[in-house]
Amino acid sequence: MPMFNRRTFLQGSAALGGAFALGVAARAGASPDPQVLTAQIADARITAGGVTPKIMTYGLGDAPHTSMPPVLRMRKGEAYAARLVNRLDEPTTIHWHGLRIANAMDGVPEITQPYVYPGDSFHYVFTPPDAGTFWYHPHCNTLTQIGRGLAGVIVVENPDDPAFDAEIVLNLRDWRLGSGGIFIDPFKPRDAARGGTYGTVRTTNWQQEPVFDAPAGGLVRVRIAATDVTRIYTVALEGAAANVIALDGNPVGVPFPLDRLALGPGQRLDIVVQMPESEGQIATLGNYRGSHPWTIATLRAVGASLKRDLRDIAPLAANPIAEADLSTAKRIPIELTATAEHKATPSICGSLGYTFWAINKVPWPGDTPDPIAPIEELKLGESYILQISNRTPHAHPIHLHGLSFRILNSNKRTFLPPPTDTILLLPDEQAEVALVADNPGDWVIHCHIIEHQKTGMTSYFKVV
Repeated sequence: MPMFNRRTFLQGSAALGGAFALGVAARAGASPDPQVLTAQIADARITAGGVTPKIMTYGLGDAPHTSMPPVLRMRKGEAYAARLVNRLDEPTTIHWHGLRIANAMDGVPEITQPYVYPGDSFHYVFTPPDAGTFWYHPHCNTLTQIGRGLAGVIVVENPDDPAFDAEIVLNLRDWRLGSGGIFIDPFKPRDAARGGTYGTVRTTNWQQEPVFDAPAGGLVRVRIAATDVTRIYTVALEGAAANVIALDGNPVGVPFPLDRLALGPGQRLDIVVQMPESEGQIATLGNYRGSHPWTIATLRAVGASLKRDLRDIAPLAANPIAEADLSTAKRIPIELTATAEHKATPSICGSLGYTFWAINKVPWPGDTPDPIAPIEELKLGESYILQISNRTPHAHPIHLHGLSFRILNSNKRTFLPPPTDTILLLPDEQAEVALVADNPGDWVIHCHIIEHQKTGMTSYFKVV
């Protein structure tokens, strides 16, 4: 009898999953031509100190690309296809962060698909069920690959959204650069065991403190994605009024004024800004976390005033996310803890060489053909309440693949956001979140401070 291991299974299931998705798209009358996304190595000027060699980025088609990965635009309920071509010198994948799509398309090696080796390609096809702001990135050697640039924003459009006068998409991320713009070590073990290792150069759309022009007196939709591997932001706007209209891709029930809002790695924020009335006036979006605020981006008014009002924008339509039945929901405890340091298991997708963190006292061993058992086996269509306890003195943005959940309560917060895929758990926070297990497959849950993810704070659920 031929050997049948997990890798063989993944190769077959990924092909079948792609074929099934293509068949569904074809029966629905949609056969989209794939966007070719080429993962590649390039040189780019990130800082005035010099050109940074060996950044990583995605380009469209075969042409060399030396700047930020493109913003990918999709439409809610319409089939989308992409062909990843790997021109890196190591394996990679694409994870479609926040999109509730088929498990075979989720981009996690050894869990949902095989590695995409150098010179190979992989065909992704899916239909996004939700409109909003999302992002895409590898799930292989993530600290290096995301840290060197492989992180792009996804906009899933809803044709029924209200009319804005302009849209600005902001991709927030740090770089670990030394003198001359050269990459330095991506992390420090001491920091990985704490809050994470911060970058030395802060950018928005790969620029430092960029300026964007927008219509004076107009209503501008600003989509913000925190794609950094470590940094938690506290976002605020000075010089103009703004309302929050969506968080992590999901509309808020009633838009509310932006004051100061925390945004962890992996999270997204949509705001509508009422631009200043006079040409040349500015509004400044800043990060106010810590003792030294700094500018994320500046919005500059241009042209004659459109004299719009924030009240012109009605709430966005809710996404079709099932509400859990709390009367029947099973409760599942999840504890985030530090763990005794030991050597991590080497893997093709890279290991940081340490284990500092755990979920339910079990540290993730790395991307291996035989991973640990799931936290829980969830029954398809049933409701669950995750009782998440952060037993550490550090914040953890916990991201769940393939499913959305609603925060029910917390001992650290009064504002409860709309359904989400990421919760920024504060030190010693205890929260309950509810979900419906309506998407079959193995779904990873992990801290999106990538050093924490790669040093143990990762696990998964099996939905059957």
